[in-house]
Amino acid sequence: QVQLVESGGGLVQAGGSLRLSCVASGTIFRVNHMGWYRQAPGKQRELVATITTTAFTTYADFVKGRFTVSRDNAKNTVYLQMNGLKPEDTAVYYCFQYVANWGTGYWGQGTQVTVSS
Repeated sequence: QVQLVESGGGLVQAGGSLRLSCVASGTIFRVNHMGWYRQAPGKQRELVATITTTAFTTYADFVKGRFTVSRDNAKNTVYLQMNGLKPEDTAVYYCFQYVANWGTGYWGQGTQVTVSS
């Protein structure tokens, strides 16, 4: 089917930047919307950003102006550029891609982002 592999997480100081990537592989003819979610310890998973096939983007209020989501359709890849990171951004970040030919969405395994103060 489809597998999503994330990369780019790590430890960074407050104010720093990271760029997450998520590549989908498998039998893929078309990916509709893509997105990033995050889950901090003891909290529910929450939406961070989404991007449609026409590159229309939406962001959670807590990342507006700091994070940028983008995609490369030819590579079935979604990116999340994170600038101005804060300690409260510490979480496991998950990517999501809706693969139209399978009629379902798929999740990445998650990548840890830790921001120190």
